[in-house]
Amino acid sequence: MTHSFLLESGSWIIKGTWLDKNQKSSLFKGAIIITWDQSNWFIMKTKIVFLSGDRQDITFEYKGFLPANKNQYAYVLKRSDFEKIEGEGWLTNDSIIKRYWILGDNRRLNGFETYFCLDENTYHLTSGMMAGNHLLNTLEGILERRG
Repeated sequence: MTHSFLLESGSWIIKGTWLDKNQKSSLFKGAIIITWDQSNWFIMKTKIVFLSGDRQDITFEYKGFLPANKNQYAYVLKRSDFEKIEGEGWLTNDSIIKRYWILGDNRRLNGFETYFCLDENTYHLTSGMMAGNHLLNTLEGILERRG
């Protein structure tokens, strides 16, 4: 399968739930914008807004490099709640899988994201963050391509 998410410039909407350890889940919605340049670099900007209004919005800005004809890439990420994050991603037949780690954090924070392709315009996202071996939060949502 050829992926439309991440590998093509475009915009997506996302809706889902965020769950922190020992808390009630929070509904969110958001948007994702992906751009590419000719040198195999991409930028992906995401903003999620919590519908309950009791949490701060979270913004994400990824900058990554995907070598031509490869299925593995590297990226750096700035989140509004963390400053320095590095990660790697793999493209599989049905999914895009990412792993990341927070730099300079003594709790050994790290996480993962899996984007499972339902069809060319729809993906299911599952994400989680851990401190060492303990799950801290999860995010689950549906991405739909705009226009």
